[in-house]
Amino acid sequence: MKTIKYFFSILAISATLTSCIGDLNVTPIDPNADTADKVLVDEASFTSFLAGVYTGFATSGYYGANGSPSISGLDGGASQYFRGLYNLNELTTDEAVNNWNDQTIKNFHWMNWTTSDVFIYAFYSRIFMQVSAANEFIREAKASSVTFPQKEEYIAEARVLRALAYYHAIDNFGNVPFADETSVVGAFPDQIQRADLFDWLEKELNDLIDNSALAAPRANGYARADKGVAKFLLAKLYLNAKVYTGTAMYDKCAQVLSSLMKDGYSLHTTSQGVYSAYQELFLADNDRCTDEIIFAVEQDGVNTTSYGVTNYIIFSSVMGDNSQQSPADYGISSGWNGNRATPQCYDQFTSSDARCLFFTTGQQKDIDDVSNPLHGYPFRKFLNIKSDGNPGQEQGFVDTDFPVMRYADVLLMAAECQAQGASIDGLSAFNEVRARAGVPAVSSLSLDEIIKERGRELYQECWRRSDLIRFDLFTTDKYLWQWKGNVRDGQAVESYRNLFPIPDSDRLANTKLVQNPGY
Repeated sequence: MKTIKYFFSILAISATLTSCIGDLNVTPIDPNADTADKVLVDEASFTSFLAGVYTGFATSGYYGANGSPSISGLDGGASQYFRGLYNLNELTTDEAVNNWNDQTIKNFHWMNWTTSDVFIYAFYSRIFMQVSAANEFIREAKASSVTFPQKEEYIAEARVLRALAYYHAIDNFGNVPFADETSVVGAFPDQIQRADLFDWLEKELNDLIDNSALAAPRANGYARADKGVAKFLLAKLYLNAKVYTGTAMYDKCAQVLSSLMKDGYSLHTTSQGVYSAYQELFLADNDRCTDEIIFAVEQDGVNTTSYGVTNYIIFSSVMGDNSQQSPADYGISSGWNGNRATPQCYDQFTSSDARCLFFTTGQQKDIDDVSNPLHGYPFRKFLNIKSDGNPGQEQGFVDTDFPVMRYADVLLMAAECQAQGASIDGLSAFNEVRARAGVPAVSSLSLDEIIKERGRELYQECWRRSDLIRFDLFTTDKYLWQWKGNVRDGQAVESYRNLFPIPDSDRLANTKLVQNPGY
């Protein structure tokens, strides 16, 4: 049973979400309803409003996949939050290429995007729509005289969801517009510097962990924000501190990880059906994997449908009529003929690695032509099939949740911190991850092996771009993959592409915003 769907059973409330982006047109959750301050009259309405904040990560709008998207002027599927995150953080790396002719989609892998890219604008807008929704909830909840036992916990959850959106902002865009619940509604926000946003996130997450009513890890149910989620975000912030601020903070990261490793999470190591324990994390009933999944964005083929998130990942991994793939083997009705792995991604694996989940029959490993769907191995990691081998509820939309945060990542972060000189037993953690995959343990840690292991364990989970930047491999010639820089065998690109540009449309609307260097 998908918890959010049932816990938040009332449709997200009728509130007009006020965007912190001046030119962003955000559709009201219910265009026939009144404003938030007039409808937040009881606990049920607060619950519904908070559900809407969660829903913003899971769908394109509040009326299903075929309803009106919350961001006007953009295709509903292309503007979905985690589809945008995937495009910017997977298609730009050694992991995936896309053969569509949809506008500028190929520019991501070629690493030649511009300031007017529609997909960059879509994801940027989604981030700040989520910030706006969380701000509105926090603002109205604090101002309301309505009381109920979980009110402060709800406010804390909204703060975590806001921090998640701001984490993606600092990672992808650097210096961004900033607003919180105290900001003037409707005013153009000031731009915050990347290092200052880091300081704000550090303070906010530490306060949520130490001083808020936020639930203890695993205490308020699956797919809910809790202190485990806040700790994971703080660890990620510290892991990337040198990129964000110029100062490494591996010791601080190790301290947070040490706390998180005592919170009851563990690797999912026991298979419940016909698939490996690892692949069960990416199946239609992966909401059962509460041992390892720290936070997930839910999908449900009947009740929470989207053309993004895992629907996008799964459907786009099945090629067209000339492929020997069977959509039924993925638990879906048809393929979208889109994303495949580069040979550099595939070649990281040994044949014994349980994580090597690709379709190879009839496919060419090398990508001589990005537009040819038979060039490159399609992914088979995410499936709309349950652990017992039966498909999800529907074949047109998937039941598979997207695991945003996993305990395996915690263990790999610990290994990296140890390799960077922090005091933590990262070697044992590293070998724990490898043991589940069925590959031999290592006797020592190296940064080269750690970045490869992160690629093997976490591919398609939207961490790869950030990882490659941290290891100075994203734009440089230290590591090349096919079609990096729009050259078949790869080439270095401009270092300013470690950040995406502030979209032209927002910068022209809000004259307070300064473009990222290089664009």
